[in-house]
Amino acid sequence: MASPLSPIHPLPFLSSSFTATTLTRRSLLLSSTLTTTLPTTPLSLPPQLDTNITDRVYLDFSLCPTYFRNATAADSIPLCSDPSPLGRLVLGLYGNLLPLTVSTFKRMCTSSSYKNTLVHKIFPGQFFQAGRQGRSREYGEVRLPPALDLPRNTETVDSKAFLLKHSRPGVVSLCLSENDDDDEVKLDSEYRNVEFLITTGPGPCPQLDNNNIVFGTVLEGLAVVTAIASIPTYKPSERIRQLNDLAEFFGDERAQKGRTLWNRPLKTVYISDCGELQVTKPSMSPTLP
Repeated sequence: MASPLSPIHPLPFLSSSFTATTLTRRSLLLSSTLTTTLPTTPLSLPPQLDTNITDRVYLDFSLCPTYFRNATAADSIPLCSDPSPLGRLVLGLYGNLLPLTVSTFKRMCTSSSYKNTLVHKIFPGQFFQAGRQGRSREYGEVRLPPALDLPRNTETVDSKAFLLKHSRPGVVSLCLSENDDDDEVKLDSEYRNVEFLITTGPGPCPQLDNNNIVFGTVLEGLAVVTAIASIPTYKPSERIRQLNDLAEFFGDERAQKGRTLWNRPLKTVYISDCGELQVTKPSMSPTLP
């Protein structure tokens, strides 16, 4: 007869697998009970950004296979004698989110200030830039007419202006970190930044995020963006890059000027016309960034 203090052995017909299964079910039941009884806290959602398209503008791009002239105000001869049209971009602008940036860009288009200016940089698989300013009177640079009287863009120092990302091809962005304007121009008290970039894809450009202001998107003409992105560019050799880095290290100002030649298109691509398209009803697409 077994003693009352003897250990109780498990019944032989209860296998270890059966016991483990029973414990596992009990554990699941207990965990589900705790989950339903514990209070839940709502997740914080990012702020909703107003990407309503309030304005539409267009940019016509062309190639100049021959000499591209530098015209003066009194010169009526076309800058390019035999241009090859690339096509039109229709851009939708986020005027509710970035009213100052959009207003300036739209006035640059309606005043034809972007007309006959070059696409001066192309980064394959990333973006291209246009709207560079300069005092050297080089052909194809933007010159702001004094009568335009653009307001100061305080959105360039507003953290909310940098929330949209360069997430896909066709993003239109104001160049800040990527700005190529001459230093002498930037030091002018009347300086207004009007240089912009358009992402070309195929992927996003996260290196541009939080440094440049996304204010619009390409609505029509992504094929034109692709055509511009495919234009070959000047690529310096590794030796030239090393010498440039060394010159910059020793404070040689020529290093920065030398880099302005990098990624320049080997064909002359320019904005042959620009203007505004009237919007009858603002719209928003859920696919916008």
